[in-house]
Amino acid sequence: MENPEQELNFHELELDDRLLKDIARLGWISPTLVQEKAIPFLLQGKDVLIRARTGSGKTAAFAIPIIQSVLSRKGESAVRETSVLVMAPSQDLCHQIAKVFTELTSSCGPLVRVVDLSSKEDRATYRHLLADRPDIVVSTPGRLRTVLTDGTLNVRESLRCVTIDEADLMFSFGFERDLREVLKHFPPVHQSVLCSATLEEDVVSLKKLILHNPVVLKLEEPDLAIGSQLTHYQIEADEMDKAVVLYTILKLKLIQGKCIVFVKSVERCYRLKLFLEQFSIRSCILNSELPIKIRCHTVDQFNQGVYDTIIASDELMAVNPERVAKKKVKKPSTKQLLQQNSEAESSVSRGIDFQCVSCVVNFDFPSDINSYIHRAGRTARGKNNGSVLSFVSIDEQERKREVEEFLQGLAGDDGFTMKDFQFNFDEVEAFRYRAKDAWRAITKLSIREARIKELKAEMFNSEKLKSFFEENPRDLQTLRHDRTLHTVHVQEHLGDVPEYLVPPSLRSIVAFNNTKRHKKSSDKRHGKANKRASKAENPLLMDGMDYGKKRRV
Repeated sequence: MENPEQELNFHELELDDRLLKDIARLGWISPTLVQEKAIPFLLQGKDVLIRARTGSGKTAAFAIPIIQSVLSRKGESAVRETSVLVMAPSQDLCHQIAKVFTELTSSCGPLVRVVDLSSKEDRATYRHLLADRPDIVVSTPGRLRTVLTDGTLNVRESLRCVTIDEADLMFSFGFERDLREVLKHFPPVHQSVLCSATLEEDVVSLKKLILHNPVVLKLEEPDLAIGSQLTHYQIEADEMDKAVVLYTILKLKLIQGKCIVFVKSVERCYRLKLFLEQFSIRSCILNSELPIKIRCHTVDQFNQGVYDTIIASDELMAVNPERVAKKKVKKPSTKQLLQQNSEAESSVSRGIDFQCVSCVVNFDFPSDINSYIHRAGRTARGKNNGSVLSFVSIDEQERKREVEEFLQGLAGDDGFTMKDFQFNFDEVEAFRYRAKDAWRAITKLSIREARIKELKAEMFNSEKLKSFFEENPRDLQTLRHDRTLHTVHVQEHLGDVPEYLVPPSLRSIVAFNNTKRHKKSSDKRHGKANKRASKAENPLLMDGMDYGKKRRV
């Protein structure tokens, strides 16, 4: 399918006024390509298989027609019934989907009720949440199987729509048995929707299970945004050079807007945070060790602009879980499968909506092409612009070449390649000395203490103060996840960068950024609204950084 010549607006889709009000409040003016193509078919009650890249707006594409259908039925009858089930492979994604439904039904009052079962483990809690027969239930297949089997939830007569998001991960995460059991509790006639970033064999199998004569929307768009919307850069750098480049671009504010820094392990998360901490560069961490509520709260605060830099570990299970499964020779026990599913659910999973991200930094180069797509898909979402900066060491060259070939294949003759990131190491020797000392100051013991300290603090905040935060929601907003860990000695003078250390060719850019920062602080003091731009014209100031020939590493 090709882009239409003229964009539609949401009010042209004949939606309920209450739904249009919430769409306008969210700042959505016109639907994305996947929303424009899918919503009319879904409103007609057809089964639909949606194949679209990450960041294309798939969640809203199925949420809007679902809410519209519920509102239409509510106008005819006030019967309380659970008519919609939405399944996703991870707790994080379930929370995100439920939040979208909640935001799109805020003007409906108690008329449309949404419940998220993904993180509730106590059966009494299940019964309490489902007692009033919520209209829309969001859950992982495992949790849904539990409430359907014990009779807490009965949808044999009321179910009208089933939606499975990130369908290509369902079998990979070990949910095949749960899905087959769940399907036994569904009525023979209902609308089904599958959403997936790929159309692999698992998705085809799932399609045969739940879809009947479906409309297949395979949008003619690349796996990543192309052209001027998403720019890819790479720089050859060893371990120490990576630290120097990251320190320089963050400290001199050469990255405009919000930034996600990807590393390959949880340990690397804490090493990098402790490194930046020594230069008074605040950052927060997102990894599979943190409790689910803390991860969701961290993403929410990042999206709201509470902090600008987030360090995320990209564990293999989160991006390509089937690769882990293939390495296992022996058939795992039931207990091991449950443990694997738990790990998979708690990963920084694909599909999490990081909003208005200007730049993605691959501090550790991705393990494969799918991982690169997953990371790069965190920026340039919707109609926003973005940049990807990848650090490449000697042993990562082969993987970089594979990614380059993939990117060239996306654009054909348009020259869609990874540009060289020009960085003159000779002009930042003072930064190198500082970075070298700070990197060596981080020991395995300090990393271990930092992980323990962070986990204890987050568990205390999420459990011990749970009831307090429920009664005092404003205090929850003051909870910050970018606080310093203080397990490495910090020298206060390293937080400042004297003007003489800044390369001459960058002083005008740094001065401009400082002026903007001071103006922003002044506006805040005078009570003016500090609105963040949804997208930056040039989120990564490459022109300002192209101040010399790149040193060969």
